[in-house]
Amino acid sequence: MRENLSEMKILRIAARIIIGLVFVFSGVVKAIDPLGSAYKFHDYFQAFHLGFLNTLSLTLAICLCSAEFISGFSVLTGLRQKTGIFGVLILLAIFTPVTFILALTNPVSDCGCFGDAIHLTNWQTFGKNIILVFLFIVLYTERNQTSRFFSNITEWIIISIVIVLFIIFSLINLRYLPVIDFLPYKTGVKIADKMIVPEGVPVDEYRTTFIYEKDGVKKDFNLNNYPANDSTWKFVDQKSVLVKSGYKPPIHDFIITSLSGEDLTQQILTFRGYSVLMISKKLAEAGKNHLSDGFKLGNYFKTNGIHFYILTSSGTEEIKSYENGLAFCSADETTLKTMVRSNPGYILVKDGTILGKWSWANVPDQNWFGKLLIVNK
Repeated sequence: MRENLSEMKILRIAARIIIGLVFVFSGVVKAIDPLGSAYKFHDYFQAFHLGFLNTLSLTLAICLCSAEFISGFSVLTGLRQKTGIFGVLILLAIFTPVTFILALTNPVSDCGCFGDAIHLTNWQTFGKNIILVFLFIVLYTERNQTSRFFSNITEWIIISIVIVLFIIFSLINLRYLPVIDFLPYKTGVKIADKMIVPEGVPVDEYRTTFIYEKDGVKKDFNLNNYPANDSTWKFVDQKSVLVKSGYKPPIHDFIITSLSGEDLTQQILTFRGYSVLMISKKLAEAGKNHLSDGFKLGNYFKTNGIHFYILTSSGTEEIKSYENGLAFCSADETTLKTMVRSNPGYILVKDGTILGKWSWANVPDQNWFGKLLIVNK
């Protein structure tokens, strides 16, 4: 009997530690990159035709990471542990069936449960949640075995302070860029090196279907049986479906073009001097004052030997309304979101290597860049 009680105690402690750490970790990595979590909510809303909820993406991202963190923190520390267990129950009750649906339908390839720190497939995420459900059952059935260290009021005060500090931490990362950069475009990265595809790695596999018509009847063929030598069949269409993804380098979609259609990618990557990339995924979504400050910096760079490019996915007509003699360029919106979590944001590049990244809130002033030029002459 004592052995059974001891084993149950060990299992309860293990469940508490694992659930606590998983939820704390999940909350923290999302709080480090709240805008990335907001983008993931946006992807889900688009996939499930809930676009009217897009404006709530950032608010929901911060609420979710806060709920995950405080639930895990409570379970792990024992402060308001029953409340924390209830929080875990709600989160698992919501996201376990959701991840099952995602695994079946696969509307997005990565659920984003651990932000960009760890990527899991939808089936791996669902499997992780099933394990957590079993551990939670142990934790829930033994919930009355927990000890109290402080009074109710003291525990609530501590929990409240932790919540406030955690939300402030999220907002700081939102304003000044993530304190830890989990994305491919990190400071110190040579962009071209991250675009290399090693020899011998798996490539994308596609299933190609040919549609031919004969006597008003359309029929599908594959590469092995299509009527190449039968002129009675007329070719109608061809479809290719990705059946297996191959290797993708960390950076695989860095393509910058001028408004006239000129590819500037290699020019930017091979230029041995300094280049500053001002990145605004959508110009209309950026604050007017922030854009104005960026344009002023751009004019300073233009007269001081620093190449300056404004990268955006806005349409050509919209870009023309901002034309001011600076180099506006087009790039994929997802690429721009990956490059920097700010609108606008800035990346300093030299010889294709990223030397610095800033949001609009902490980009250095002209004096800083001036000193940089003097030091490197």
